[in-house]
Amino acid sequence: MKRFAAYFILIALIAVACGGKKSAVEVFVTPEGAINGYDPVSYFKVNMAVKGDGHYSYEWKDATWHFVSEENLSLFKADPEKYAPQFGGYCAYGMSQGHKAPTEPDAWTIVEDKLYFNYNKDVQKKWQENRDELIKQAETNWPKIRMDPF
Repeated sequence: MKRFAAYFILIALIAVACGGKKSAVEVFVTPEGAINGYDPVSYFKVNMAVKGDGHYSYEWKDATWHFVSEENLSLFKADPEKYAPQFGGYCAYGMSQGHKAPTEPDAWTIVEDKLYFNYNKDVQKKWQENRDELIKQAETNWPKIRMDPF
């Protein structure tokens, strides 16, 4: 009987662990880290997507951010809100439509000193057609869904 009770408890614990809701994720994260392991500061400094180095990493908003240098890491640490992408790095077009969507590091735009990502280059073209209005709609949606599971 003891063995049966232990087995039942083990199955119950596994069911709870596997059957729970997805955790809330404010930042788009892949196995490579936030924004696919790319350095958010490089978008501003060199105007291009540059893969970060694991030697220069920083934990912020439950995500690991990678940088190409100690200087970029220091800049981010001093003011992460300045360099972090809008909408946690989720697709700005998707956010304007009321949902989270993954992004590609090469589908990016800086608008008024803010970094935005899109799902891919095709979505980015669509987003660019009405960008300012879509940003406003995404900003309205973000507080409502920023902590929704992804």
